[in-house]
Amino acid sequence: MSLATPTVAPPPVATELSPHTRRLLHDPVVPTLLRMAWPNILIMLAQASTGLIETWWVAHLGNDALAGMALVFPPVMLMQMISAGAIGGGISSAVARALGAGRRDDADALVLHAVVINIVLGIVFAVLVLSFGRPLYRAMGGEGAALEAALAYSNVVFAGNILLWLMNGLASVIRGTGNMLVPALVICAGIVFLVPLSPLLIFGFGPIPALGIAGGGVALVLYYAGGALVLGWYILSGRNLAHFRRVPLRWPLFHDILRIGAVGAIGSVITNVTIGGATSLVGAAAGTDAVAGFGTAARLEYLMIPLVFGLGAPLVALVGTNIGAGHQERALRIALIGGSMAFALTEAIGLVAALWPQAWLVLFSADPATIATGSAYLRIVGPAYGFLGLGLSLYFASQGAGRLFWPVASGFVRLVIALGLGWPVLWLTGSLNGLFAALALGLVAYGLIMLCAVRSGTWFRN
Repeated sequence: MSLATPTVAPPPVATELSPHTRRLLHDPVVPTLLRMAWPNILIMLAQASTGLIETWWVAHLGNDALAGMALVFPPVMLMQMISAGAIGGGISSAVARALGAGRRDDADALVLHAVVINIVLGIVFAVLVLSFGRPLYRAMGGEGAALEAALAYSNVVFAGNILLWLMNGLASVIRGTGNMLVPALVICAGIVFLVPLSPLLIFGFGPIPALGIAGGGVALVLYYAGGALVLGWYILSGRNLAHFRRVPLRWPLFHDILRIGAVGAIGSVITNVTIGGATSLVGAAAGTDAVAGFGTAARLEYLMIPLVFGLGAPLVALVGTNIGAGHQERALRIALIGGSMAFALTEAIGLVAALWPQAWLVLFSADPATIATGSAYLRIVGPAYGFLGLGLSLYFASQGAGRLFWPVASGFVRLVIALGLGWPVLWLTGSLNGLFAALALGLVAYGLIMLCAVRSGTWFRN
């Protein structure tokens, strides 16, 4: 399929561009993308490892605690995906396009608008989950001790939800300028702090009481608070290319972020509804041990999301800056190169997981039923991870372009295939393998639809 010829005239550049912005517009694509991606991949792996660290320690509390974390994981990841990927992508895209077009004053003003949006949304989601957590986790298959463990962890994490949103919002402002290194260093330093803090609060030591599963939540909230403080200091110090300014709040700047971020949030919700719905089906069909196995295995799929975001955040900045400057063909080439890299990376991980699933699962549980369910999932769905990486990378590139119809549409198709096909197959056969096959087919459809849409030049059609 050939690249469509852009029909939109390049916009005029308003002011002189910074040397950093000019490099995003003219340097060779692959070296530039790799140079920007490696610190961001590091940051995303580090951030994703926070959940893995907690899961490993919580697994020592028993299968009920492990199942409880499996129930809470989709809502927690939803917050990560919306704050860092959806709204965060909208923030980075708006800042990148403003800098690419030479609108430095708008780029500065966007910092305050980003902070306001993230504080408000952090509070709203915290109130919702704290108010309706019990019915939510019960609907996902939680019961008895597993349900109580889920609530103990969830209530602590969502009480500090505003700190997660603030940290990711500030990091997105910095990434929108093309600076991936500073957020990477800050969040990786936070992981070093989290590694000993999490078991200390879970199991206690000396005068510090054992808080159980809630201790993992407390450690996570403290990590968010530290990251938000340091990133906020970096921006306020004037070191960031987009500076903090006290300006009157303007709806056009809110709209510039939300028109991308809000639509991207729909895609994040669809992804988590897919996993949450599958978790509920597994629980109804096979019980708590199967939920623990599926949830542990699905964490590897969720790990693909921040991993691809490591490539995706540079794609937002590169594509957004080039679109802002009118370099449309280059923006499209950047997207397709990034998609190829993401496919190769995630497919390799998926194949390894499919061949040796127990190497992952035994890190968290030795229960035979848990390992059996998780192994079945990874053998069937793991080989489709490459299409997840492909679709997600092109989703981030589409954020940079400010065009998100196809990312949402392809996510909805994935949901329909995964649950709309998976539920009746599970009901008819009584086997979880049919549900897992539907989940894999949904991933393949998601990636291929995104590839066809972007390659067809849909970004440049009115």
